[in-house]
Amino acid sequence: MRKLFGKLDLPLLFLMIIYSILGLIMIYSASSVSAVITYDTTPYHFFIRQAIFLAVSFLIGFLIILRLPTRSYKHLAYFGVLAILIALPLLFVQGKVTSGAISWFEIGPFKLQPSEFAKTVLIIFAAVFYQTLQNKKIKNIYAYFIPLGVGAIIAGLVLMQPDLGSAAIIGGIIFLIFISIPAVQSNMIRVIKIFVIAIVLAVIVFLYSGESFLNSMQMSRLTFQKPCTRYQDPTGYQVCNGFIAIHNGGLLGVGLGNSTQKYLYLPESHTDFIFPIIVEELGLIVGILIILGYGYMLYRIYRIAKNSETLRCSILAYGTFWYLTLHILINLLGVLALIPLTGVPLPLLSYGGSFTMNAIFMLFIVERVNIENKINKTNREIKAL
Repeated sequence: MRKLFGKLDLPLLFLMIIYSILGLIMIYSASSVSAVITYDTTPYHFFIRQAIFLAVSFLIGFLIILRLPTRSYKHLAYFGVLAILIALPLLFVQGKVTSGAISWFEIGPFKLQPSEFAKTVLIIFAAVFYQTLQNKKIKNIYAYFIPLGVGAIIAGLVLMQPDLGSAAIIGGIIFLIFISIPAVQSNMIRVIKIFVIAIVLAVIVFLYSGESFLNSMQMSRLTFQKPCTRYQDPTGYQVCNGFIAIHNGGLLGVGLGNSTQKYLYLPESHTDFIFPIIVEELGLIVGILIILGYGYMLYRIYRIAKNSETLRCSILAYGTFWYLTLHILINLLGVLALIPLTGVPLPLLSYGGSFTMNAIFMLFIVERVNIENKINKTNREIKAL
């Protein structure tokens, strides 16, 4: 393990740890009141559960993911996709309805959200599949659409739950991976033509089906600007209270644990709206530092992706880059009323077992990619002697 530790991207590892600890502290602060009043449990309920998720995730990361070569992912990718394609439809039979969506399985005291695991599985599947196409020197452009089609099916199943935020992220991840593939970029004109035909056919089918793309709740979320003018309306109440929390914090904050908005004014303050509570208690300066820290984390991941020598490793890192980027952008822009609110958590800071575990797993996979990059570099230097 000591040899592997020396090959890790240490700034990325330290950021993972710092954000996880900060998230754990803020989850306790944001949830302690609602845990007692709303959920009729102890103030430490969500803190303890998040600590368990973090401990398990880091344990698996250090003991398994860092030691497992990425070439072995071939055996996991197809099984993972099959498991997700079974689990998502099964939700409609065995799933737990929460906040109007059928997105979770109840497993004892915990909940499992397949759509979060779908993001990780899809990135791994795309990396393995495109590496195989490259190894076999397959030039048929239509073969490169297969992961995109799998992603579209998964996104469609998630949208039916309905979970628009997760569906958008799944679709975004696989699309951004797809257009980054060298074979796709070299055939971009043909790819654009195929996309145009597919979109036209999809629109025609949709129009003749007579179905609505969004349900009434999702349609209401399209009204997102000037939320405080609709304070008593569900479309404005939550975001406006987030604004109040940010305003209360000012530059330096009211002090850790001293938020007033967490006293049931701001629903889901320990999940999707953790950022306004952080700014209220620790101040706008800390909020800006958090955003800058995310930017540096993404830079480290992008750098690892650029230095990767295999398409598989590059896609694993690029996929993680877009996975985290989309979550950060959709959460913060939604909280700031710049886009519709979709209920997407903030990486490593928001409460959530399935999401937290998958985010940490993907960051450890990026660390494994960095290990392989350094091993390959060392081998080249030895051969050059």
